[in-house]
Parts: sequence; C-alpha cells; structure tokens
Amino acid sequence: MNQKYVRIIRTARQTAIAAAALAWAALTPTSAQNLHPADLAALALLQPGQWALHGRDSTTGSKNLCVQDMRALLQIEHGKAQCNRFVIADGAKMTIVHYTCPGQGHGQTTLRVETPRLIQIDSQGVRDNEPFAVAFEGRRVGECERLAASSARPH
Repeated sequence: MNQKYVRIIRTARQTAIAAAALAWAALTPTSAQNLHPADLAALALLQPGQWALHGRDSTTGSKNLCVQDMRALLQIEHGKAQCNRFVIADGAKMTIVHYTCPGQGHGQTTLRVETPRLIQIDSQGVRDNEPFAVAFEGRRVGECERLAASSARPH
C-alpha cells in the first residue's frame, strides 16, 4: 500500500480514537443528541467573511474562502455538497461533527476556536473514494471581496 495512504489512515485512526475519547468525556444529555449545526456554540463565536486556511503540515495546501455559512468549515474537503451531519461533541470552543455526503464520501471534523478570528480544523475521511486527512489553521482576514464591494454601493 502506498506510504501516503498508510500515513493518512494511521493519522485518521489516531484522530478518531482521540476524538471519541474526548466526546465520551464531554457528553452531556443535550450534546449527545443530533443538534442542528447552526446551534453549535463554537460556530456562534465566528463571523462570516474571508478566511485564509493554511495547512499545518507539508501535505496540506492553503485555501482562501469567502465563508457566509460557518457550517461550511465543518466539511472543508466536500465544499458545497449536501451532507448529513451528526454532532458528536459541542463545547464552547470546540465541536466535533461527523458528516456523510451521499455519493461523494464522508468525514469527521474537529473545529477548535482559539479566538473569533483564529481557528484550528482537523478533518479526515473519504472524498471521491480516496482517503484524506487535513489540518488547517484558519484566520479571518476581513470581509469577502464581493460583499465589501456590494455593501459599498449606494442604496
């Protein structure tokens, strides 16, 4: 098996075990339910706008995203795919979500909020029948360019 895939699978397994242990320790009666992602405490701290995501390792590239719906950060490798999400853990500064995108794959993402403008994202899963494991540091860098231009126009 390709060394890259072995490393991805090993990292995904270790992350899944750690996330499961964290979720088990943090569960309360309400967090064990499948909460609507819009109600996630960690996402409520963040503002829509332009986000720069930088890979935390040499295998993950960088992305610049105009994020209107903060839930998009939970399925960073599946873009705008229509996915079903299950909330594993929801804390004030961290959330863990498993998602399934019919016909496109699935993933599990841990999003940790350091400040309202600085986040850490760890995600692993399968996209188009290929495994992935990514780790990003995200920074809100301002308003989305198209939003700033439209809000600057006279009404």
